[in-house]
Amino acid sequence: MKIESQQDLIQLVEDDPWMMEILRHAKSLNLPDWWICAGFVRSKIWDTLHGFVDRRTPLPDVDVIYYDKSNLNEEVEKLLEMRLKCIHLDIPWSVKNEARMHLVNGIPPYSSSVDAISKFPETATALGLTLDEHNNVVLAAPWGIEDAINLILKPTPYFTEEKDRARVYEERISKKHWQGIWSKLTVYPIQRTS
Repeated sequence: MKIESQQDLIQLVEDDPWMMEILRHAKSLNLPDWWICAGFVRSKIWDTLHGFVDRRTPLPDVDVIYYDKSNLNEEVEKLLEMRLKCIHLDIPWSVKNEARMHLVNGIPPYSSSVDAISKFPETATALGLTLDEHNNVVLAAPWGIEDAINLILKPTPYFTEEKDRARVYEERISKKHWQGIWSKLTVYPIQRTS
């Protein structure tokens, strides 16, 4: 299948019963500004473009994020993960409140979940999905979907601004071994000046 637009990607997700079930489970938590992001979306795109029709690349986690400045207690996130595990034990749930994650990352506060997504290391990973009040799939793609659908792996602008962040991107590329799973990927290094 070709993925040429955001609507094609949304249709791909809507046609995947497993992904829709996961999205409905996340929605059942009634979290503010919630999204399932990163590998959940990116891996679906890359699996599809590599013709993995009979198998799904295993996910190390399913990242559910939300934004709630009224309660920054990390224990709440653990309780939410437990609630999701009670619904679907086989899913490696990870729940994070992006209103507190800037403290973990040592950066200025995010203004929303989509702002947090925009500061993920790779453009192809800076993607999120949620369901609206009618259970329609909504896509957040602050850097667009072009890199993901063209099998390009490169840093978001946020990760090219400082040497320490650039190092995080480079370490992730080295550690994740994505080209070993998805052989058609083109990986772009950080462009050094000087």
